[in-house]
Amino acid sequence: MSREVRRVPPNWEHPKNERGHLIPLFNGSFSKRAARWDEEAAQWEKGFHCSFVDDKWKPKTADMTGTFADWDGKRPDEKDYMPDWSDTERTHYQMYESTTEGTPISPVMESPEVLARWLADNKASAGPYATATYGQWLAMIKAGSSSSFVLNRGTGEITSGVEEVSR
Repeated sequence: MSREVRRVPPNWEHPKNERGHLIPLFNGSFSKRAARWDEEAAQWEKGFHCSFVDDKWKPKTADMTGTFADWDGKRPDEKDYMPDWSDTERTHYQMYESTTEGTPISPVMESPEVLARWLADNKASAGPYATATYGQWLAMIKAGSSSSFVLNRGTGEITSGVEEVSR
């Protein structure tokens, strides 16, 4: 994904490192992701893996050697994720760039309409070399996310994911 609206508390300030640069954060629940990793690691030790095709446990194949961390990567770390706020705490909206950074491209706003207005008025990046209109941003916010861009195979035209979601 390229652009993703995240629900946050009204006073949320995305963390920065000692140099003042935004620290990338994954969206989603750390506790759920860590629990899933732990479950998969336990199954790995028993000789099974979870199939990407049907999400069912299957016996490991001959090429699946080493530890689960060797295969899947290290266990998720809480510092790499957005906080696990309750739904009642997440009353506001913030737009994130999620292809590479996982960092905000907007301030925290109180409604989808106010966020869309800010993004359009400030010509926020909707993808490679693209901005978007208020209506396009609002449609994308209501959809929740968009890709970086879309290539129309028939015409060769490239449009931003934000624009494409609004069609």
